[in-house]
Amino acid sequence: MKLDVIPNQPVIAATRFILRPLRRSDPGLLAMYTSDRRLAEGTSRIPHPLPPGTSEAFVARAMAPSRHEDIWALDGAEHGLAEVLGVISLTRMEMAKPGISQSEIGYWVAPAFWNAGFASEAVKTLIAANPHNARSLFGRVFQDNPASARVLTNCGFQYLGDAEIFSVARKALVPTWTYIRQQG
Repeated sequence: MKLDVIPNQPVIAATRFILRPLRRSDPGLLAMYTSDRRLAEGTSRIPHPLPPGTSEAFVARAMAPSRHEDIWALDGAEHGLAEVLGVISLTRMEMAKPGISQSEIGYWVAPAFWNAGFASEAVKTLIAANPHNARSLFGRVFQDNPASARVLTNCGFQYLGDAEIFSVARKALVPTWTYIRQQG
């Protein structure tokens, strides 16, 4: 048996799940969840309908040593929950000043697990661990997704401004709210 090791990406314990790097066994569940139109349309990068091989390519990119985005699965298996409840990511941003690290947080939870607090728990856990040692964290949500905005504000993010981003699933520019959280 071969174990895949993701460099510099820790496993982080939350209360009801662990945040763990993606692994080669994840594409099936990821494809099942992300093929749901409601989930895809809540993101900027997930297409709908989901083309074959998309989840496998996503996992391969997440496991690449040269990646600039760290992606964790919300894995509830040790607590009697699903092996994948959703994902959360940190993307390294270009530094504004030398020595100042900034990252953008992104997340989604599978529709079967919506309204259970998993997104808030994952964001709080990742903020506390701060694996990128970021001084500033940014988050962006679609304006028609107030639940996702509440996740960020409940985790200490402050509203920064409006913008828009292209949604692959919607095939359109979608208005967003941008948030920032300064770390200690």
